[in-house]
Amino acid sequence: MNIPTVPITLLRFQYTILRIPLQLVEDQLMSRLATESPARLMYERTLGVLDGAVGSALGDRDTERRGDALTERSDALARAAELDEEAARTEAEADTALETKRKQVQDEQAAAREAKQRDVERARRREFERKQAAERDAEHRKQVAKTNADQRAAQRTRAAEAEQRAEQTRLRVAEKAAGAPARAQLKDAADKQDEAADKRARADRVEKLAEAEKDKRRNETALNG
Repeated sequence: MNIPTVPITLLRFQYTILRIPLQLVEDQLMSRLATESPARLMYERTLGVLDGAVGSALGDRDTERRGDALTERSDALARAAELDEEAARTEAEADTALETKRKQVQDEQAAAREAKQRDVERARRREFERKQAAERDAEHRKQVAKTNADQRAAQRTRAAEAEQRAEQTRLRVAEKAAGAPARAQLKDAADKQDEAADKRARADRVEKLAEAEKDKRRNETALNG
């Protein structure tokens, strides 16, 4: 054994002693964490970098390889965790985008249904208004027809009444014309009856005067005799 080898061997031994508590932390505490836990990965990488640096400095190939392997493993797990996180984030973003797209499609479908419903309601309202307008128009035509019929009936009634009055007038004129000779004869007969009655009355008066004169002469004769 040469002299330079002794200090290096001593340093290796000292590092081995120094690393025991670090390994205990690894075995007792960090091993309880998840394999890809950020704290565990950071600790293992730090331990790997330390092993690699000390092993390289002390010419301890085993320690150096162990450190490199631990560092590489930590980096790989960290990278895997990052990739998983990125994948999860990408998946979440994809899910969010898909949900957004699904919500957009649902909103568009709902808007289309609402627009369709509005179109149907407008069509129903227009049809209802058209029917009401048709009913009002039919009722108006009915009232106009009834008014015209009533007017024609009233005109026919007035015409019939006027014709009846004219006929009555013609009958009165004809009756008057036909009755004129009879009335003249009746008047002549009445006049003659009045004249005969007057003559009879005068004859009665004359006769009464004559009787009175006779009675007077008889009375005078009786008184003179």
